[in-house]
Amino acid sequence: MSSLPLAVARRRHRRGVRHTLDVRVSPYAYVAPFLLLFCAFGLFPLAYTAWVSLHDWTLLSDEHAFVGAANYATLLADGYFWNAVFNTLSIGVLSTAPQLVLAIWLAHLLNRPLRFQTLFRVSLLLPNVTSVVAVVVIFSQLFGRDFGLINWVLSWFGAGAVDWAAGTATSHVALSTMIMWRWTGYNALIFLAAMQAVPRELYEAATLDGASGFTQLRRITLPMIRPTIVFVVVVSTIGAMQIIAEPLLFSASTGAGGVGASGGPDRQYQTLALFVYEQGFTKFDFGYAAAASWLMFVAVVLVAGINYLITRRMRGGLA
Repeated sequence: MSSLPLAVARRRHRRGVRHTLDVRVSPYAYVAPFLLLFCAFGLFPLAYTAWVSLHDWTLLSDEHAFVGAANYATLLADGYFWNAVFNTLSIGVLSTAPQLVLAIWLAHLLNRPLRFQTLFRVSLLLPNVTSVVAVVVIFSQLFGRDFGLINWVLSWFGAGAVDWAAGTATSHVALSTMIMWRWTGYNALIFLAAMQAVPRELYEAATLDGASGFTQLRRITLPMIRPTIVFVVVVSTIGAMQIIAEPLLFSASTGAGGVGASGGPDRQYQTLALFVYEQGFTKFDFGYAAAASWLMFVAVVLVAGINYLITRRMRGGLA
């Protein structure tokens, strides 16, 4: 009879051990598939790209000589690289800043009681799900020099025909317009979801105090959705630093001349991502392209971090 309590105690001990293992080990098992995929398609490409950037790595040769930081030194002295940096920052600022302001404004309008709210919200997503090729082709026609709708409207005010693809500033405006059209609605829905989590009692109290709609937006809505604003600013900044499809297709659609990867005959709208594409898949200099990719990665992290800090410091201004 004395062995029965001992057996029960052993079973309870085994159950306790299994429970402890389940609580401590199972969370790692659940996230293991993501970690494996991240290591295979995230960390490994980063590490391998860093290794390639230290070599003279081209498809035209079977030997890849180790050159150390020579690719980086050449890149930092390359005028085309700094031109791509300027174009990327210019297009990024022109497309991101107005886009976020418009997105907040649209979300604020849709946050009010409206008829056909679902229709309006679905309509905001249509530009985002439209093929980027179709978007660039249509906007290239709108910004056409001879028969474009934009130049036709400008002619009403006495302006001459503008060759939008030929100039640096004009091409940046055209590309920024395409990007804004695609992503404003998407960001507006993110802001709208955050606005709907703001307690309605705050707006009712502000209305009783005589606050206008703009005052409620500035004093209540923006401070309450500040974490969402930070998130959208950082994600939009990262996306702006990786623009490639729009300038690549814009050159072909407008017939601006030059190779598509060069961003126009004078490289007036070649972005960093397009510069990397040109070096790697046009000139097949993968060592140089890998070095440019790593500097691009560092630039993305720095710009996103600066935007994050600036957005967080706006807390006092929004409060």
